[in-house]
Amino acid sequence: MAEEIRIKKKIARRGDDGYKIVSVRMKDELIDRLDKLSSVTNRSRNELINILLEASVDIVRIED
Repeated sequence: MAEEIRIKKKIARRGDDGYKIVSVRMKDELIDRLDKLSSVTNRSRNELINILLEASVDIVRIED
C-alpha cells in the first residue's frame, strides 16, 4: 500500500476566477470609443469596461 497520496492543487478553470460573464448591448459609437481607448492604452476592451465601471459605480448619486 502507498505511504502517501499526492493531490495537485486545482487550477482555476475559466469562470472560477471570481468573474462572471455579462452580455451588454452598446451603441456602435460607444464601442468605437472604447476600441480607440483600448488601442491607446494597450488594454483590452473588457479590461477597460471593468476599470470604468469600478470607477463609476461608487460615484453614482440616486435622485428622487
